[in-house]
Amino acid sequence: MENTARNFIETAIDKDLEEGVYHEVVTRFPPEPNGYLHIGHAKAILLNYGLAQKYHGTFHLRFDDTNPTKEKTEFIDSIKKDIQWLGADWGEHLYFASDYFDRMYESAVKLIKKGKAYVCELSAEEIRAYRGTLTEPGKESPYRNRPIEENLQIFEDMKNGRYPDGSRVLRAKIDMASPNINMRDPVIYRVAHMTHHNTGDKWCIYPMYDFAHPLEDAFEGVTHSICTLEFEDHRPLYDWVIREVGFDVPPRQIEFAKMYLTNVVTGKRYIKRLIEQQIVDGWDDPRLVTIAALRRRGFTPESIRMFVELCGVAKGNSSVDYAMLEYCIREDLKMKANRMMAVIDPVKLVIDNYPEEDTEWMEVANNPENPDLGSRKVPFCKELYIEREDFMEEPPKKYFRLFPGNEVRLMNAYFVTCTGCEKDESGKVTVVHATYDPETRSGSGFTGRKVKGTIHWVSARHSIPAQIRLYENIVNEEAGVYDAEGNVNVNPNSLTVREGWLETNLKDLKAYDKFQFVRNGYFSVDPDTTEDKPVINRIVSLKSSFKLPV
Repeated sequence: MENTARNFIETAIDKDLEEGVYHEVVTRFPPEPNGYLHIGHAKAILLNYGLAQKYHGTFHLRFDDTNPTKEKTEFIDSIKKDIQWLGADWGEHLYFASDYFDRMYESAVKLIKKGKAYVCELSAEEIRAYRGTLTEPGKESPYRNRPIEENLQIFEDMKNGRYPDGSRVLRAKIDMASPNINMRDPVIYRVAHMTHHNTGDKWCIYPMYDFAHPLEDAFEGVTHSICTLEFEDHRPLYDWVIREVGFDVPPRQIEFAKMYLTNVVTGKRYIKRLIEQQIVDGWDDPRLVTIAALRRRGFTPESIRMFVELCGVAKGNSSVDYAMLEYCIREDLKMKANRMMAVIDPVKLVIDNYPEEDTEWMEVANNPENPDLGSRKVPFCKELYIEREDFMEEPPKKYFRLFPGNEVRLMNAYFVTCTGCEKDESGKVTVVHATYDPETRSGSGFTGRKVKGTIHWVSARHSIPAQIRLYENIVNEEAGVYDAEGNVNVNPNSLTVREGWLETNLKDLKAYDKFQFVRNGYFSVDPDTTEDKPVINRIVSLKSSFKLPV
């Protein structure tokens, strides 16, 4: 391996390889298909895939589909799409926990035969009561010492559908006095008469996660089970299952800290509630931080990978400011996105002394910071659209844009002087009037005078109408993410829809095309876009107070 800094997981893997514990590295990402993935999952995906790549090993995608009550094929498809988009390639190594149900059942039978598992008839409430507390040991189930043959028969009857839901469970027989509550005879199988998306009605008993997960890793030959910190207390049970079922080369569980973003909604039940309340239009609503939502809003895989890398791998939980994610997309796009002109909140500007029918084509750099992106021609004529905020009839001090008597530069075009405006019956400005100086064309070398303000514009005759969606955080940050009832404190201004105008060079847009709108931020074409009406999402504004920590 190259001599570079190692995080604590890589140090552990190095030691395992040096000592010959494993001869290769096999990692996995094991999502439960009960919702869409979010930005926190991106860290787990890229970490596991990155480790497999770094050690020239193998990366598995495995769906932990042991709970058919919440799992859908829709979620499986979305997870595959997200992982591929992030650039993680599982190749031929796509697995489902449900593919191992027969082997898991055999493993459970093996534990029963060893006297390490028993059928319990206590209710869920009684099992909780018997479990004890952090300071008091648990109490043994009255069914704990059933004869092995009786346990085998009842467990088979459970599999064959003889018992109703909740009436019987299979529990591991470990230690009801263990200081780790997870080791106090945990339930490893339950009766559940329900149809599974993969196995149909074959099974009416299903394994619990803490039993299934270590077996899945062992069946697949996973060497390093990289998971988040909440599974640290479950590691003794993970190791117990592997040891008691018996595997020659057991996988090793290593925990790392989750990635928490400030003021965002990641919990699946909260997102489902927002969808049900029609506050958002689905799992990929651009105000969310699911991977699908970030993709739809316009974030790139490169920006997500940069973000995960900047967050690093740690043993202690911490929170990351959402502004760092915004920093990453700006960094990714600033040199590769064309800088186009679009007017989001338009008002018409009429240049009264410009020839009525004339059109000039102005040469404009596609990205002044990256000459390799070349240039384009932009049409200029008598009637333009400008941003409404770029005109004020009675401006405050230090306002350098258009107001009666003031001169500004129209970006890449001419100097114009405001002469007045027209208003409708309500007093709203409908047209701004100006005159231009033909000697001041951009690129002409004119040096006669300077102006303090420069504004952008689009040709009214040539521009393209578009719906432009401006997003803010869906969370009302002043109120906090959740209220006392567990509902999201929703920002009522999280979505603003504008009917704007785009320069003519944006006429052949495709979903997910990205560009910078001069002065307005970075934008991406939404999949809702049609040939007749482009729909554009603002990914992020241009400015931020965020700075990378030194």
